[in-house]
Amino acid sequence: MAELRSGYTTGACAAAAAKAATLMLLGESYPQQVDIPFPDGERRCFSLHICTLEDNTASASVIKDAGDDPDVTNGAEIIAVVRKVSKEAAGEGDETVTIRAGTGVGTVTKPGLSIAVGEPAINPVPRQMIREAVAEAITEVTDSLPKPVSLLVTISVRDGEELAEKTLNRRLGIIGGLSILGTTGIVRPVSAKAWTDTIDASMQVARAAGLDQVILSTGRTSEAAVQKLLQLPEEAQVMMGDYLEYALKAAGRHGFREIHLAGMWAKVLKGALCIPQTHVRNGALEMEQAADLLGELGLDRDSVARMRQANTAREILQRLQEKNRDDLVRAVCRKARQYAKECSGLPVSVYLVTSEDGVIEQV
Repeated sequence: MAELRSGYTTGACAAAAAKAATLMLLGESYPQQVDIPFPDGERRCFSLHICTLEDNTASASVIKDAGDDPDVTNGAEIIAVVRKVSKEAAGEGDETVTIRAGTGVGTVTKPGLSIAVGEPAINPVPRQMIREAVAEAITEVTDSLPKPVSLLVTISVRDGEELAEKTLNRRLGIIGGLSILGTTGIVRPVSAKAWTDTIDASMQVARAAGLDQVILSTGRTSEAAVQKLLQLPEEAQVMMGDYLEYALKAAGRHGFREIHLAGMWAKVLKGALCIPQTHVRNGALEMEQAADLLGELGLDRDSVARMRQANTAREILQRLQEKNRDDLVRAVCRKARQYAKECSGLPVSVYLVTSEDGVIEQV
């Protein structure tokens, strides 16, 4: 299998666009490419999509390439508009570069994130990358400048508000567009860090909202079913995806008092089998393991043998229901709860959900 290709974060693209726009504004010719420094000390080169210069304003854009990562912002146009301003107009003290959000970039409305409420949703590392890239551009043409300049850099994302609807931004309190993200500038394909960062950010928002209990769900269906039952504030909902063990331990680290764990049968069964990462490629659920577990929980030997031949976890659940063995379904949920308690050190309730019936078991 070919190695998956890495890409670049929105923050890196914004920094490259900002450098290109600054170069044009300060008298350089229209660039086709720019290279910028990354947090790891390396330099990367970016092709420019559009470059324009009019009066006292320059604009440049980069089309984000997320590599082989299924990122909703892959192919998005990240735009930087740079113009000269007075220090008073810049409004950030002695800073040479002031960064603002334009169309398609959200605003933080809830506490608990790395950016203060009311600020543009441009994270600290992207801000630093933008400042360093613009500072480089200023240095490259500094001899042609009669005096130091103050620059206002506005970052936008074309169709960013529509793209943000496909993310968890609204739940995190980021309204009106996307976040400009990245801690390294690099997008790793199917990035575990992107998931775990989102889990931590969601928990930070929940704690900042004063909540002491959290719903950890493996997907939107299970989350919606449990939320309908519990009616907790929106901030309590944390989408953990397949990162079961990480989310459980994170809930303990973030100081929650109680966990509500929501999932469908295959995921709950993996929890009962103490599989920490529930994606099929990370600890695939073997029917033999599931059947053996049911045997330990009281299923007769002949039925265990037949369960070993099941094609899917869903088929196992259907067979148990046909046999009216709700006791075994409940026992599996209890095993998953035990694993969750051991990981988190917290009281845990487990909710088994189906797409047809919602919550069918709670322990």
